[in-house]
Amino acid sequence: MTTPTNINPKDGQAHFAKYQGDKYVEGWASLWDKGDNLPWDRGFPNPALEDTLIQRAGTIGGPITQDGQRRKALVPGCGRGYDVLLLASFGYDAYGLEYSATAVDACKKEEKENHSWYRVRDEKVGEGKVTFVQGDFFDYTWLKAIGVPRNGFDVIYDYTFFCALNPGLRPKWALRHTELLAPSPAGNLICLESPRHKDPLAPGPPFASPSDAYMEHLSHPGEKISYNDKGLVNADPLREPSKAGLERVAHWQPERTHTLGNGENGVIHDRVSIWRRRD
Repeated sequence: MTTPTNINPKDGQAHFAKYQGDKYVEGWASLWDKGDNLPWDRGFPNPALEDTLIQRAGTIGGPITQDGQRRKALVPGCGRGYDVLLLASFGYDAYGLEYSATAVDACKKEEKENHSWYRVRDEKVGEGKVTFVQGDFFDYTWLKAIGVPRNGFDVIYDYTFFCALNPGLRPKWALRHTELLAPSPAGNLICLESPRHKDPLAPGPPFASPSDAYMEHLSHPGEKISYNDKGLVNADPLREPSKAGLERVAHWQPERTHTLGNGENGVIHDRVSIWRRRD
């Protein structure tokens, strides 16, 4: 597997200051093209996802439907594709999305050179198909290219995508999941909430991603969510979720995660949540 890149976070923040709003994708593509400043790359899948696929299979459902079809899993902003390859090893037809052509090439290289790292977890189930596609998460061109319909993904895994977006794009991020996720109970969005312990007023990416932010945005997709002067969402426990809002069906502290999700004393700050459509 790939050796993680060690960089100064301030360098990345200075870089992205030049790419505001919807131009954020150009900022990520520029980093990939340079190839020497990839702060999200840990070199292997997050163990919290592996544990979730094993320990929460009863909630997520297996990789094979009752009629024998493979279920589809999507990883937006998949980096070098580690999590995509992990999902395929569990039997899902796994799709990795990246805006940068250079990133897609890196994914294909990881698959070719390190495929043996991703052992098939159940020989009876077998390995799912792996597809890496270039495109913008917020448009439909890439969906047409891979032949997946609207609301066609049974599993979506978000780890380094929510925290990478400027908070102003979070309403759009939440709404997009309602357009991609299959109906309940088949469709499950898995969010690895990180970094939760970062100062909300500190610049990003990554931007601070406390659990309340996921709750407010996914419960009210596409709607403007207000933040207070401390950088935290103004959560109203009495506010009803939107009709199109997703419902959180599970939330827990993982036993393992990447070191970036741990505090100085070794306490795991990351959380994992699972979301479904309400229809």
